[in-house]
Amino acid sequence: MSGSSGTGGAGGTGGTDSAAARLQALFEGHRLTPTQRRIAHSMVRRAFDVPFLSSVELAELAGVSQPSVTRFAVALGFDGYPALRRHLREVGPAEPVADTGSRNEYQQAVAAEIENLRHLAEVLADPEPVREAGLLLAGSRPLPVLGLRAAAAQAHGFAYFAAKVHPDVRLLGEGGTMLHDRIDAAVRAGASTLLCFALPRHPREVVEALAHAKEAGLTVVTVADSAFAPVAKVSDLLLPAAVGTGLAFDTACAPMLLGRVLLEAMCDDLPDAQSRLEEFDAKAAARGLFVE
Repeated sequence: MSGSSGTGGAGGTGGTDSAAARLQALFEGHRLTPTQRRIAHSMVRRAFDVPFLSSVELAELAGVSQPSVTRFAVALGFDGYPALRRHLREVGPAEPVADTGSRNEYQQAVAAEIENLRHLAEVLADPEPVREAGLLLAGSRPLPVLGLRAAAAQAHGFAYFAAKVHPDVRLLGEGGTMLHDRIDAAVRAGASTLLCFALPRHPREVVEALAHAKEAGLTVVTVADSAFAPVAKVSDLLLPAAVGTGLAFDTACAPMLLGRVLLEAMCDDLPDAQSRLEEFDAKAAARGLFVE
């Protein structure tokens, strides 16, 4: 599953998910450069529109040069971008893109997030990668959870709930010179797996920290916005969940939900998870911790 799962679309309905899946299948098995991964990610996000974009339009969408788009098509085995676009038109769906002209920008952002969640549901039709991740997380003592900048909230949320059922969760929510030290300390304490949440814009120190974690012997499980994210090359098991890009700041409903799914999978492999939850509830009630 590492680096090979689909990412969600950022708009449209109906055929967008299947179009994104077809693009994902097209990219699998190819060693893409960072620039080419950026183009691929942009194509998946606009899967329904891509067959009708010129190479110049796709270059502008991805923020790269037009020759980069041509080289990308050749890397996929086509004579050039026209041949790639012709292929996409031949295999693409016939249904039209839904009319969003009557929606304001806020409604469109919500609709895009709904599509991201629908695509995540399709990806989870194969539960094995998540089950594999759950087994790895449950077996790591301690379990370091990394998330910096935009991904810090996702890591914090996971660690908060995971600590209720896992005996030793260590949140790595701050970067800096001590990050590698904290990873080394987790390894010395017996950690076998590190969970990372990685969202755009991807901090360089996250990539460096994951590379260090792998060198230290940890298995790296990553929740990222795309299978083509920069962290893919330093992850052993990458689980993609697209972010919404329709507002000034990205929205991350799908990565958050995927984190909760991983929690569920981890609980399935912790035999005392239920008893720990019941113990917490009893203590919380005795302390009057929550308002009834």
